[in-house]
Amino acid sequence: MKNISRTNIEKYADYQAEPTAWHEVTQAQINAFADCTLDHQFIHVDPEAAAKTPFGATIAHGFLSLSMLSHFAEQFSLVIDGTVMGINYGFDKVRFLNPVKVGSRIRAHATTLDIVEKSPGQFLSRTSVIIEIEGEEKPALSAIWLGMQIVA
Repeated sequence: MKNISRTNIEKYADYQAEPTAWHEVTQAQINAFADCTLDHQFIHVDPEAAAKTPFGATIAHGFLSLSMLSHFAEQFSLVIDGTVMGINYGFDKVRFLNPVKVGSRIRAHATTLDIVEKSPGQFLSRTSVIIEIEGEEKPALSAIWLGMQIVA
């Protein structure tokens, strides 16, 4: 996380953060996500059956990979001084490009595209995020994530 002043937010257009730390996706994490979402498709939770698929192992839910943005954001976000609350505002675009196999390590690459004051004290940011899978040429996903910071 990097603190910035609201007086010069325009200089952070196209700001590229350092890649985040790696995170290993475990079967326990996949199973917990399946329990939370009630999505127990065999490709996620049955290692024996999943081993017989072209993936050769269980894979994380696409939404699990996407939800990891909340974790990674702590490392790549720009936070305007005086922010009292951050709100997930949604996505302009999300594409799932490559499944994340159990045991894989993932990390985020983020570029803040822009930050705009939509109304007094409310700053909307657009961040391009790519989730990389270690050792894979194609990333797990690509997204344009919207966030709102409420600044006092």
